[in-house]
Amino acid sequence: MTLRQGVIVPNGTGIAMGFPQILSETAAVKTALRDRIRARRRARSTAERAAVARALVGIVLELPEIQAAHCVALYAAMPTEPQTRPLREALRHQGIGVVLPLVRPDGLEWGWDTGDEIPGSDLSSRRLGGAEPGGPSLGPRGVLAADVVLVPALAVDTLGTRLGQGGGYYDATLPMLDRAVPVLAVVHDDEVLDASVEPLPSEDHDVAVDGALTPLRCLRLPGRG
Repeated sequence: MTLRQGVIVPNGTGIAMGFPQILSETAAVKTALRDRIRARRRARSTAERAAVARALVGIVLELPEIQAAHCVALYAAMPTEPQTRPLREALRHQGIGVVLPLVRPDGLEWGWDTGDEIPGSDLSSRRLGGAEPGGPSLGPRGVLAADVVLVPALAVDTLGTRLGQGGGYYDATLPMLDRAVPVLAVVHDDEVLDASVEPLPSEDHDVAVDGALTPLRCLRLPGRG
């Protein structure tokens, strides 16, 4: 299987406020939240998105885990997500290797981010991402090369519950990691919810994160600990 067979994992922006706390089906709640957050993300201007991308670089490069890292797992952001290209470039400039996820029919594989990208392709008639990394594939366990894992999210609450795009790819991948490897979700600052007021819905398969990275801060969370 070559790199051309996969596409970057989709990742999606805005905080959903005041959603109902008593609902009959967790899946329905998640769908409503995703729709609301995606709508808010689409409303962000190009200038806002560029400012968010620049700010993330400054926040991430100051983290002690990043400064000590040899490799970071990241992702190629979709247009409405907090943009990661400047961060990917900054990490590589610091001599830190970057691996990116690719969607395969049976889950994720990983490839080195060399800065050279191949146009993505459709999977199951649904556009899942922009481009693939141009480096060699590391297979499904390539994420284990990372000292820090930065994952996409639509929202995170203060207990570490993560709301993803709904594909389940990261929930299947993250249990492979040693608990010492921090998993941080990249979101806008208003996409961090106070769990005492607006807890995100969670199902048995959902994997919590250890922190939230926003353009303003890195918030440490209970997560997998």
